[in-house]
Amino acid sequence: MGTSVLSLRIDHELLERLRDHAAKRGMSVQDYVVRTLIRDDFDERFQSAVEETEKFYGLT
Repeated sequence: MGTSVLSLRIDHELLERLRDHAAKRGMSVQDYVVRTLIRDDFDERFQSAVEETEKFYGLT
């Protein structure tokens, strides 16, 4: 899998909070943000799969 560059403009207060969260985990801000996005994407895909399964079995 290849990689791409995403540039973000965020305010100073948010960047400091991200730095704090990343530091607590021994990560760079970049790694922390990427991991958070991956986790959020997984959560959304998992929820969609659950909803599809419930529709299939008539649980909803």
